[in-house]
Amino acid sequence: MTKIRAAITAVGGYVPDYVLTNKELETMVDTNDEWITSRTGIKERRILKGEGLATSDLAVPAVKQLLEKRGIGAEEIDLIIFCTTTPDYPFPATANLFADKIGAKNAWGWDLQAACSGFVFGLTTGAQFIESGKHTKVLVVGADKMSAMVDYTDRATCILFGDGCGAALLEPDYEGYGVIDSILKSDGAGIPYLHQKAGGSLRPATHATIDARQHYAYQEGQAVFKFAVTNMANVAAEVMERNNLTADDIAWLVPHQANKRIIDATANRTGVPAEKVVINIDRYGNTTNATIPLCLWEWENKFKKGDNIILAAFGGGFTWGSAYLKWAY
Repeated sequence: MTKIRAAITAVGGYVPDYVLTNKELETMVDTNDEWITSRTGIKERRILKGEGLATSDLAVPAVKQLLEKRGIGAEEIDLIIFCTTTPDYPFPATANLFADKIGAKNAWGWDLQAACSGFVFGLTTGAQFIESGKHTKVLVVGADKMSAMVDYTDRATCILFGDGCGAALLEPDYEGYGVIDSILKSDGAGIPYLHQKAGGSLRPATHATIDARQHYAYQEGQAVFKFAVTNMANVAAEVMERNNLTADDIAWLVPHQANKRIIDATANRTGVPAEKVVINIDRYGNTTNATIPLCLWEWENKFKKGDNIILAAFGGGFTWGSAYLKWAY
């Protein structure tokens, strides 16, 4: 019997209209364009403005675009894996709210939280539902409204993050295309370096936690950089080695867009030349779960059927992973 693989058959993306430039950040915190650009590669990022708008609202236009390109209705979706660090509410799941907004009446789903590695974790998880033969249309969404948890008085973090959404549809493939392999890792010992200090069951919201500004993203940049450079690069190289792939075999490396220096380190470790590395961090910053699917969306017309593509990510907590896929269209 021919092996079922889970292939990406359509992608969609959305970023808000409002552009927050480095120049504007100069008016908010003690920083400057040259400093930000040289250390991160970021020139601007998109911010979702407007009362009552949340992460699910970023996902609606991205997925409606995806469904239109694929020529299917939302009611045909079996499963929604919503990868996010900024859910609309602690509960119910943003996946459920989102399903209602797009009319995915026959889908079940949940939120997946693996920080910036979420989309790679979600893609691997969704692939297994396709490979089981029980599902035929699995939607993997990576979306974050990071502006909701960024402290715009903290120059160490506010320069990094933006808002956006990318999504991919997984369907069965019998020709050898799709998700071929993945390696996923996590280590909770990384929590001191990148986390949100309050808002969960350990430290629920109080006047004291709010006054101490503990409901924003906290990061120790040097420690995170050191771990990310090593682990994201190593896991990408590992998935290539496990599948007997050299840099010459790779059409595209799609790394998480956290920092240009981390991206460069991953490219150097795998040997993939700069012209094969997908980068949009300069325009969008770190959109957390959305970075990789936004890259797939923007580069879709450059991908060719059969292209070997490596995805690589690193996230808070820590999480990291890499996936090898063969483009299916």
